[in-house]
Amino acid sequence: MCSPGKTNIMPNYYYKAIEEGGGVVTGELFADEERVVVEELQSKGLIPLSVSLTGSKSSSSFSMPELFSKVKQKEVLDFTQEFSTLIAAGMPIDKSLRILLDVTDGDKLKSIISEVLYSVEEGSTLADAFATHPKVFSRLYVNMVRAGEAGGVLDLVLDKLSEFLESSQQMREYIVSALIYPALLVFVGLSSVIILMTFVIPKFTVMFADMNRALPTSTQLLIDISDFLTDYYLLIGVGLIALFTLFKSYVNTDSGRRSYDSLKLKTFLLKDLIRKIEVARFSKTLGVLIKSGVPIINALSIVKDIIENRVISDSISDVLRGLKEGEGISRPLKLTGQFPPLALHMIVVGEETGKLEEMLIKVSDRYDKDVRNSLKRLIALIEPMMILLMGVVIGFIVISMLMAIFSINDIPF
Repeated sequence: MCSPGKTNIMPNYYYKAIEEGGGVVTGELFADEERVVVEELQSKGLIPLSVSLTGSKSSSSFSMPELFSKVKQKEVLDFTQEFSTLIAAGMPIDKSLRILLDVTDGDKLKSIISEVLYSVEEGSTLADAFATHPKVFSRLYVNMVRAGEAGGVLDLVLDKLSEFLESSQQMREYIVSALIYPALLVFVGLSSVIILMTFVIPKFTVMFADMNRALPTSTQLLIDISDFLTDYYLLIGVGLIALFTLFKSYVNTDSGRRSYDSLKLKTFLLKDLIRKIEVARFSKTLGVLIKSGVPIINALSIVKDIIENRVISDSISDVLRGLKEGEGISRPLKLTGQFPPLALHMIVVGEETGKLEEMLIKVSDRYDKDVRNSLKRLIALIEPMMILLMGVVIGFIVISMLMAIFSINDIPF
């Protein structure tokens, strides 16, 4: 039992665990770190499902209406980690699914687990049951589970899946968090300009009109722009929405998507970052699939589908063709021209030494770090450029108005 003073120092952990009879228990423990909580639960004969700091519980009193509900990647990750723990503890698949049905919070995911459980009890394989929900369980997920079932190593495969999903989730969260500040800068800057042009300048325009004096060219240009924005704001709004809709419609076509992805690979600030992201995704996915027992041809077919850039995805078709013709994987990858020399050399080494999957994981780890560093450099470059641009625009507005005021009062500027 912890002393009163100790509770203020040691973190409070919230846990979910399974008893020997299959019942679910929850509670809180004070400990120095998560590992201590896990060991204490195991010493009591419990199987830990999840352990988290009390302030980071996944449950919430607020729930979205079913109409808008959607299974998040974080929910799939939690489900996979808990499922892996239960299978590794020796529990049958059906019993594990029943337990997960009880401990899952999200209504949408709970419904899907119920359907998966029903399919398994009716004689379906776990992979086939997952495959009926492609929006939640991807082809990668399904094929890894299928390989695990076939090889009798489902617990190991689920563990690898957990690591893969967790790594993908961390990268996604890192990118989103890194873009928050630039997005905030854009929002604040645009809002400032819109307020100045639609509310502040029109008040000065009325004052200048009463003076019947010629205005400086920059001031007149500013007033014309302000008048246009205030008179045609509805038309401008509709036009921007129409342009965005047309752009989205074009990008959703095959030719449009290829053209757009090709343009991104030629853009000065984006091309290296996008290529590194796709190389990391390709390497990690292919490495995890091969390590899980998925045949390399099937694995490449799956990887082709999850690569987001259509130009790079299309190049994987050439790699797949070369592999089927007995060329291996490194030579066709080199011929695509989409993979950096370092990644190609590491893949060649992996192919020659018979440790391709291990080398692919190393390639992925290397380029994950490169993505983080490239993103930091890109944001470090963009932030001052955005601040400078907004400063120039707002400065132009202020100086133009001051020039008009000084000219009206015959004050030299």
